Amino acid sequence: MKAPIGTTARTGQTCPESGVWKVVGSPSTTAPIAKGNRMPPYSGNAVTWKLIAYA
Repeated sequence: MKAPIGTTARTGQTCPESGVWKVVGSPSTTAPIAKGNRMPPYSGNAVTWKLIAYA
């Protein structure tokens, strides 16, 4: 079963769903991240990522 759109994950956690993820807050960016990969930092900082689209 897919994780729902809007699911969040922190830097360092395992990605729960392959798709396009967006950094919560500002500045922001989007990145394609595959299920099972570690959620990356952004600009050297730990951030919260939100799933915005499925891969």
